[in-house]
Amino acid sequence: MMVVVPMMSEADDRFARDERKTNVTTVVRRIQEVTQPRGGYINARSMEVRRLDDGGPSPIDHKVENIHASLVGMAVDYLTRLATGSDPRDAFAISIRGAAYIGRAELATAEAEVGSLVAGKVDSYAILSACKLAGYDVGYRVGPMAYNPDARTKPDKITTDHIAAMVERSLTFFQSYGPVTLDGFTFPGGYSDLVTAGDGDFLTADTLWDFKVSVNGPTKDHTLQILMYLLMGLRSGQPEFKSITHLGVFNPRLNAVYRIALADVPADVVATVSRDVIGY
Repeated sequence: MMVVVPMMSEADDRFARDERKTNVTTVVRRIQEVTQPRGGYINARSMEVRRLDDGGPSPIDHKVENIHASLVGMAVDYLTRLATGSDPRDAFAISIRGAAYIGRAELATAEAEVGSLVAGKVDSYAILSACKLAGYDVGYRVGPMAYNPDARTKPDKITTDHIAAMVERSLTFFQSYGPVTLDGFTFPGGYSDLVTAGDGDFLTADTLWDFKVSVNGPTKDHTLQILMYLLMGLRSGQPEFKSITHLGVFNPRLNAVYRIALADVPADVVATVSRDVIGY
């Protein structure tokens, strides 16, 4: 299936600016506003599932972790980028941006934390820094008023071990499905009046991947999210999106791979999401 999205000129893309807007609508927030058809635009049950086995527990028990699941998820995502060789400033770009929106002191702290990290090196110190940095993301994703300086962001040993295990699973996953062609991507030229912000996880040669660390498999919101990412990526004109033929979710907590071919997504669904959800 070939997905065609009209291009937007750079001059028309008002939303690619780096300045913060008070009425920002992320992909995730837009999905919360949308009423999907029964089963979702893409039923998650239609995805092929492959269970990986490393001898460890699946799921990894989230109940014994001492920081919020969202921080764990972002830390696993960013540390995987770091482990695969991304520059620390690229891997934690959203954290730095969030800190900048929160305040000068937070930005200085974030800059120092990122400056202490090394591409390709994930150890207990990097995990500690990643969780702290992920705490600043809310400044960008929601707004500076949502930042809680007293929130728990320091992982204990159990949580640190769990994050390390999930990063290791992610690296093993990419040995089979990689290499990574693009990570931490945004969509300059692909935003709209309805969706003004959003960033994706990973691209490989033929698949757009989103990482989830839930104890459950993908939902209809997750499948809509990755379809929106693809459409916005194509609209942005980034060449790496042109070869994408599949959408996928990898869950290192479950050590499971979920994947669907674009050829199995009806053309009317693509058109409806493009028009009614994103607003092209």
